[in-house]
Amino acid sequence: MIQTNNVVDAKGLACPMPIVKTRKVIKEMEEGQVLEVLSTDPGTVADLRAWSENAGHHYIGNIVEDGVWRHFVRKTAKAEKQEAVYPFTVENNQLIESLQHPQALLIDVREEAEFTFGHIPGALSIPLGELEDRMSYLDKSQKYYIICRTGNRSDMACQNLANAGFKCVTNVVPGMSEWNGTVENTTGGIE
Repeated sequence: MIQTNNVVDAKGLACPMPIVKTRKVIKEMEEGQVLEVLSTDPGTVADLRAWSENAGHHYIGNIVEDGVWRHFVRKTAKAEKQEAVYPFTVENNQLIESLQHPQALLIDVREEAEFTFGHIPGALSIPLGELEDRMSYLDKSQKYYIICRTGNRSDMACQNLANAGFKCVTNVVPGMSEWNGTVENTTGGIE
């Protein structure tokens, strides 16, 4: 079950009503929260994806069950648009080699819904909002690679971990938005 913060029921509605309802609800949501949009119109897939991109939000993906599309849209946080400042980074194309280190672990700090629809096999999911509470379960001597969608949330996570005394933390840039390797989709296997 994918956790969301709010649901829009747009079943039986055609364009532009699912977008109108989505825009109204997401405007009232907090940054970083995930909205689920229920729709019976197949055109909503392209419409919501395009609207999300134009509005600056992240269209995570969708699931179809019994003729009903469940779309997931994440409200982008203003802080994600800030310039990355954490100094230790690795590029996507170097990540696989870097993970060969026996003490290396990949942590994906995207929201649960984003992770579910596509993540690097073997990655540990710790959404950025849960990182502080879960730090005590992490070994400070381990080597961590931190990934998100664009490198901004992972940048913030790296800074938080470094400030908490973690010594080997590396930000993966540009992140999942430009990842070309194997992706595991826990809604239906490997892509």
